[in-house]
Amino acid sequence: MTDQDRLGERFRVATEAIREAGARGLHFFRNRDELDITSKGVQDTVSNADRELEAMIRGRLEAAFPNDAFFGEESGRGEGDLENGIWVVDPIDGTDCFVHSIPVWCVSIAFLVGKDVEIGLIYDPNADELFAARRGHGATVNGVPMKVAEATSFRDGLFSIGYSMRRPYGGTVDIFERLLAEDAMFQRNGSGALALAYVAAGRYIGYYEAHINSWDCLAAIGLIREAGGWTNDFLAGDGLFSGNVIAACAAGLEGPMREVCRLG
Repeated sequence: MTDQDRLGERFRVATEAIREAGARGLHFFRNRDELDITSKGVQDTVSNADRELEAMIRGRLEAAFPNDAFFGEESGRGEGDLENGIWVVDPIDGTDCFVHSIPVWCVSIAFLVGKDVEIGLIYDPNADELFAARRGHGATVNGVPMKVAEATSFRDGLFSIGYSMRRPYGGTVDIFERLLAEDAMFQRNGSGALALAYVAAGRYIGYYEAHINSWDCLAAIGLIREAGGWTNDFLAGDGLFSGNVIAACAAGLEGPMREVCRLG
């Protein structure tokens, strides 16, 4: 079996796992009385659904690929060999929306080898949309090829922005002001992973957040790059395990994006 065959098998298993987890998540979403909701800190809600979905995904991936490494939002880092590649999983991105019955959340699975996102999967169960990419094979939504928007200005579409309490709010306020000066229309939807998937699909022209964790964005980075878009080097430093700034946009918007977001 070639390396590409092995990646193809990982893609198949991960696709099945993300759909199964999404279906289970949708059950919890529609039966809120089954949720046990707690807080891990500011802007950090967790429920039994998050933990159950991650256990489902992790169990499926570890059974099929026991030597692969694993890193999940709820269960942390597994014992696999990082040299084989690492699965990076967010069982429910947009938990605050999820627990408040707002249908803006998704399941995210990425497979990373070195610095390359080989597989990126984001599933929105409410819309039944599966955003999928393999490096070198393009990106699709429900099997239909997708590409980023044809934008060269912030006036050319809708921009999305996230906010993290892990960074001082002043920097984000400054970016809001610069976006307004560019006549930008912007939105925060409550799920960074889903917003980034929308960049890949050409629905948003870009996304920025001063700090985001890898489980929230790595799958989407794979999607955006395969859809012809641009992202910053999120994995610089210890981005994988400590998080980093994320900036992503249509290829033609890279210059204005760097200027507005003060990126090097």
